[in-house]
Amino acid sequence: MTKWLAVAAAALSLVACTKSTTSTPPTAATTKTTDTFTGTVPVKGSDMHAFTVGSSGGEVDVTLTAATPSVTLGLAVGTASGSTCATVAGGSVAVGPGTTAQLSGVMSPASYCVAVFDIGNDTQPVSYTVTVAHP
Repeated sequence: MTKWLAVAAAALSLVACTKSTTSTPPTAATTKTTDTFTGTVPVKGSDMHAFTVGSSGGEVDVTLTAATPSVTLGLAVGTASGSTCATVAGGSVAVGPGTTAQLSGVMSPASYCVAVFDIGNDTQPVSYTVTVAHP
């Protein structure tokens, strides 16, 4: 039995020392499409828009870029279920408008939705703009 272990160890050390001549070609960068959605969130309400991720391997970036008046709103990504947007795990945040993505993640090719909603602090309807950059 010890002889077999010595032979196996020697074989493994030879394999570890061999030079590989194969290389992996670089992958092409995923082209992103940016959808811009505008709407109005009523007091205690929400507004949703549909988008489609067409290819895999790319990140989806969601940004609330404007809110008038400027307030903190809920921002969510999910799948459309009737007139609601069923949020994916980890796909919801409370944010104010900004210039960098507030939600990001890799999503499989499918139809999704983005929802903007009142988190309980709106005293009047809020006009907003949200962008979704996706493969």
